[in-house]
Amino acid sequence: MSGITYVRGDAIVPSVKGVKIVAHVCNDIGGWGKGFVLAVSRRWPEPERAYRTWHRERASNDFALGALQLVRVERYVWVANMIGQRGVRTGSKGVPVRYEAIGTALGLLAGRATELNASVHMPRIGCGLAGGTWSRVEPLITERLVRRGVPVTVYDHGDGA
Repeated sequence: MSGITYVRGDAIVPSVKGVKIVAHVCNDIGGWGKGFVLAVSRRWPEPERAYRTWHRERASNDFALGALQLVRVERYVWVANMIGQRGVRTGSKGVPVRYEAIGTALGLLAGRATELNASVHMPRIGCGLAGGTWSRVEPLITERLVRRGVPVTVYDHGDGA
C-alpha cells in the first residue's frame, strides 16, 4: 500500500478542497513544449514564463537537477516545476529521467507542501517523455511525500494507466 490515491482524470484540474500543488518534471536544458507542460501552459501561462526565466538566469540561481520552483497560479493552486530530467532525448547515457533528482525535488516539495498545508497532484511524473518507470518513481513519492504526511493524488488520463 503506497498511500498514494490513484484516480482517472486530469492533474491540471484537481477537485479537492484546500491548497493544491500540481507537480510535474521538467528538463535541465530549458525546453518546454511537449508532454504534460502543454496542458499546464493551456491552463496557466505563469509556470512556463517562470521556468524559462529561471533557466535563462540559471548562472545566478538554483536551476539544476533536483531543484524545485513553485509558481502560484490561483489563490489556492500552485504549480511545482521540478528539474528531474537530463536533456530531452534518449542517448548513450540512457533515458532522460534522473530518479535521484526527482527524489531531491520531491523532498523540497514535501517541505513546501507542509508549509502551505497543501495536497499534491500529478500525472505519473518522469514516466512519459522522460522515459522513467513507475516502479522506480512511486517509492520516491511514498518516501518523500506520503511518509511526511503530504496527501498525494496521481492522475491517469484517458484509458491507459
